[in-house]
Amino acid sequence: MKRLFAGTALALIAAGAAQAESHMQDVSACLITKTDTNPFFVKMREGAQQAADELGITLNSYAGTIDGDHEAQVDAIETCIANGASGILITPSDTSAIVSSVQQARDAGLLVIALDTPLDPIDAADATFATDNFLAGELIGKWAAAKLGDEAANAKIAMLDLGVSQPSVDVLRDQGFLTGFGIDTKDPNKWGDEDDPRIVGNDVTAGNEEGGRTAMENLLAKDPEINVVYTINEPAAAGAYEALKAIGRENDVLIVSVDGGCPGVQNVADGVIGATSQQYPLEMARLGIEAIAQYAEDGTLPENTEGKDFYDTGVKLVTDEPVEGVESISVEEGQELCWG
Repeated sequence: MKRLFAGTALALIAAGAAQAESHMQDVSACLITKTDTNPFFVKMREGAQQAADELGITLNSYAGTIDGDHEAQVDAIETCIANGASGILITPSDTSAIVSSVQQARDAGLLVIALDTPLDPIDAADATFATDNFLAGELIGKWAAAKLGDEAANAKIAMLDLGVSQPSVDVLRDQGFLTGFGIDTKDPNKWGDEDDPRIVGNDVTAGNEEGGRTAMENLLAKDPEINVVYTINEPAAAGAYEALKAIGRENDVLIVSVDGGCPGVQNVADGVIGATSQQYPLEMARLGIEAIAQYAEDGTLPENTEGKDFYDTGVKLVTDEPVEGVESISVEEGQELCWG
């Protein structure tokens, strides 16, 4: 009889496992990124696909043609709703305009999680898995100020932001940098209203190298003596460097950035970027897919990191020129953790 019961139990376990696997095969998720070319979003897609494959979930990925392609993201949400997806992971191009479409998805029963870029307001999504983007900016701001020392009081700063729509990630990094550098940010919910004379100006890059080069050229035309450059991400930083190199100033300007992709970390090693704040897109995507699977299974909603209104996936400052009072990791360590 014991053998019979054991055999029956094993059969029940096997049947339960088969049912769970079958259930997951009925679950589908959508990943909607800003573009499909930025290495950050490429790695995010890889992480989501890997997690989906492990869990037996169908993943459909969508992206805008350029950073800021709001309409393509709206169309993708509508497609996900029509296809009966269980959940959506989205890095929104326009953090406020997309809210009505996100609400339609939530009303239809989909779990919506913002990755990397919080919606405005942040609770317009069911959850947000992201870097603390303000902290990411603050770290490079503190580092730049410490590197300059007393000369920080005489800095001439170029602010190379993302887009005119000022998505939350754009504002948070910009304002974090200025705060870290010791500059009054006025309205913390937008960039460009500061009156500190050290800021030469703001320009937008669309988060790519060409945009970074053009924005840097524009600001150099305004003041050729710029000596500090904040950039929204590492592709923009690479473009800014090329513009500086074209006028022979690549070695006397401090460039800082955010992302931590392998090309960007290599640029830190090569002296193109002084320091960068590294974030972890694969972790964001993996956690997002797992959350959708859990929600499809029993309706459980993700929880935030204690004391924050989102789930913090971490950030580390990468530089080979550490400064006192700002915690950092070496380029070698950054290369072990980088992506892209």
